[in-house]
Amino acid sequence: MKKTVTTFAKAKASGEKLTMLTAYDYSTAKLMDEAGVDSILVGDSLGNVVLGYEDTVSVTMEDMIHHGAAVARGAKEALVVIDMPFMSYQTSVYDAVVNAGRLMKEGRANAVKLEGGVEVAPQIKAITQAGIPVCAHIGLTPQSINAFGGFKVQGKTEAAAQKLIDDALVVQDAGAFAVVLECVPEKLATLVTEKLDIPTIGIGAGNGCDGQVLVYADMLGMFSDFTPKFVKRFAEIGPQMTDGFKSYIKEVKDGTYPSAEHTYAIADDVIEKLY
Repeated sequence: MKKTVTTFAKAKASGEKLTMLTAYDYSTAKLMDEAGVDSILVGDSLGNVVLGYEDTVSVTMEDMIHHGAAVARGAKEALVVIDMPFMSYQTSVYDAVVNAGRLMKEGRANAVKLEGGVEVAPQIKAITQAGIPVCAHIGLTPQSINAFGGFKVQGKTEAAAQKLIDDALVVQDAGAFAVVLECVPEKLATLVTEKLDIPTIGIGAGNGCDGQVLVYADMLGMFSDFTPKFVKRFAEIGPQMTDGFKSYIKEVKDGTYPSAEHTYAIADDVIEKLY
């Protein structure tokens, strides 16, 4: 049965933890869906782990639509959330609604996610009023990495912590159905979670959140350019892939692959007639 924003609300009310993972292609999304994950986030982290960018700033609407549609085709039950990329919603409320609509129509999203608190509340309100569910994202917001001066934990001072709480309450009031808390001290994230009626999804925000999200390439050991402190390796698929590639190269080089079991036969008399 397809999971919806109502699933998130019921989980918050019952105390059931929510699970979210990123995916960027059909095959991966299908595997996650079959495993039973609650939500799949088509994150603009695809800029880092799929497209090889140093940050998420260069990711375009076309990138998100292309990868989002692929994920949506593989996810039959999980709620598919697609990130709104840098400058697709900051410029105006009008642009935000139009681009959110594109992610729903062309990317086949079930919801969209955008970064920011008080400053993007008008966009969240307008998008939700257009009938599009919005997941908010506060704390460390990667699209603002140049303004932050790097990947740093957010909300560590009293003023910064209070702003994070204020942002969380504002995005809730604007209509967000959930909010991602990234790189936030655990006690602060727990406090925010207790204050909100909507679920919090943590990434580097401790166990007090209503759910968790990870980049799948991080948790499977497939992306090694940078590993945040909060990442746990749940499997070492990256090294297994490297070993598999090496075995393939060796067998092709020494002529043991393909063997008879991997080839198709033809009658000898047919071959003889060709000469």
